[in-house]
Parts: sequence; C-alpha cells; structure tokens
Amino acid sequence: MPPAIKLRSNTPLAPLTTLKVGGAARYFVEVSSEDELIKALGFAKENDLNLFILGGGSNVVISDSGFDGLVVKIAIKGMIETAREGKRVELSVGAGEDWDSFVAFAVDRGLTGVECLSGIPGLVGGTPIQNVGAYGQEVSETIVSVRCLDRLSGAIIEMANADCSFSYRKSIFNSTHRDRYIVTNVKFELIRDGVPKLAYTELIERFLGRDPKLSEVREAILAIRRSKSMVIDPADVNSRSAGSFFKNPVISAAEFRELISQFGDMPNYPADNEKVKIPAAWLIEKAGFVKGFKLRRAGISTNHTLAIVNNGDAGSNDIIELKELIKNSVSSKFGIVLEPEPIFIGF
Repeated sequence: MPPAIKLRSNTPLAPLTTLKVGGAARYFVEVSSEDELIKALGFAKENDLNLFILGGGSNVVISDSGFDGLVVKIAIKGMIETAREGKRVELSVGAGEDWDSFVAFAVDRGLTGVECLSGIPGLVGGTPIQNVGAYGQEVSETIVSVRCLDRLSGAIIEMANADCSFSYRKSIFNSTHRDRYIVTNVKFELIRDGVPKLAYTELIERFLGRDPKLSEVREAILAIRRSKSMVIDPADVNSRSAGSFFKNPVISAAEFRELISQFGDMPNYPADNEKVKIPAAWLIEKAGFVKGFKLRRAGISTNHTLAIVNNGDAGSNDIIELKELIKNSVSSKFGIVLEPEPIFIGF
C-alpha cells in the first residue's frame, strides 16, 4: 500500500515561488516518492479536487486568490551515475533535485552537455516540460528519457526523447498532453571530457583565441546571468521574478522580410523549418519599455528587459496588468503576439 501523506491546509504559496506572489492552497502536500505521489492523486480524486503540481516555483504566477484544490510539491530526490559506451555517461536524476546543483555535479565530474544551463532556477523535473534552454543549449539535447506518472492510466511510464515532441520551449508535457503526465525522474546522457558548447556571442567573444575549461564556461554563464539578475539572490529585488517572462517569438521568413521593410534591420537568429527567431527583449524595448519601468507594484528588471519583477509587495494582478500592457504594445507596433513563459495558476 502507498504510504500515508502529510496533508496541510490553507498553505501560503507565494513563499514557494521566485516571483513571491499568490494566495494559499486549500490543501498542500510534499511527496518524496512515486508511491506518495500516487496516494496524493488518489486523495484529490476521492475528494473531487483540482490538482496543481509544483516544482521549484520559478516559472509560475499564482493568483492572489490562491488555489482551491490540492497542490502537490515534487520532492523526489536521487542521482545515479552509470557509465555507457566510450565517453558517454548516463545520469538518472529525481525530479525534485535542484537543477543548478545537478549542473554543478555534472561540471565537477567533467561531463559536458548542460553547462550552458547553469544558474537556471527550479527543479530537474521542470526542465523537460518547457524544454528549458539558454545560451545556445537546450535540455532536450541530452535527455534520454523522462519517467512520469500518466494521470490517464494511473501507470508509471518511461518516455523516450523522441516521444516527448521537443521543440523551442515546448514538449508533449506543456502542449498536446498538458497536465496528463507528472515527471518523477529524468535520464540524461552527457559526455566525459567533451568540448563545452560555445554558441552564444558573448561567450564566444569572452573566450576568443582559446579553448576554455568546462568549469570556466559554467562560471562565465553564472556571471552573465548575475549581471542580468537571473540568478536567485534574496538581496536583489530584480531576481524576484519568474525569469524570462516572454518567449522569443519565431516567425516565418516572409513575416521577417515584411518587418525589415517597415522597421529596418533587427536582431534575429535562425530557427527550425527556415523560420526566424526575434529577441523578445528587443521588441519590448522598441515598444517603449525601458529597464526599470514600473507599473504600480510591478516592474521591469533594471538589468534585463525580459524579466517582470515584484518590486516588494506586488499582487498577481499587478503582474498580469504589466504583462498585458507589454503584450498589447508589442502587438500594436510589430503585429507580433508575445507568448508568456510562466504558467498561470488559479486565475
């Protein structure tokens, strides 16, 4: 039989998120095993409760009214390292492990593949859902499989990389089968003593003329993220955010040519299927929003245009109002609808 779970009532959720907004959960439980997760889902089903799975809280905006249901926080730990053929190494990691601690673990052992994802807040289980990426690297490049609970069948299954439908900031977990699967473990394949990935312009320029060590690439990424307040620091109000609030829009080549004809040259990057990716931060700035912009108790980071921040005592409505203002302004000027990255809960 699954073990008993420790339910709590009327639990504040804001402290469990990086944005620090939101009300309380009607019921809350932290699970440290798949058996406890199954038990928690059983409780929700028996009591006809809405369910929300909470990881590191770094990619959510929770309503001030809270969540009228059961919030399950994933705390499944564990990390198993297995040598494979040649220099390949497989790491099986619990969904509740801290993501950056895992990256540090890999870098300390000379394992390449996730170094450019240093400093990203949140838990390992959240990374395949959004196909987390930064500085030219995506988590899907190293994922072998994702173990999860299928809420439809009630079974624990393992999905191969190809079954996850990974694309830019998307996967089967946040698109076609949103809310069906709950990630419990992720397997990665990394390369021992491989070459660190240098695809980001600032990294390339920083190490121009030499081949950096893996640890140097990690430290450079952390330094860049700190300069943009994208590393969680309780003393830095700019890090009281959900990270990059908007995805970089991907448009067709024809749409890009039309924009160029109207606005002149603009920064861009190649995307899949001969499409073009435009930096959302550039669009936001050109729509009239500068770093440090404030709207009531919410604002834009003084270090990074792409981050909406809680300036101290913001409510979720402040965050939403600023999000809509930015989104509508960019749409009006460029005809591009920005898509937010965070998940919105309880609205």
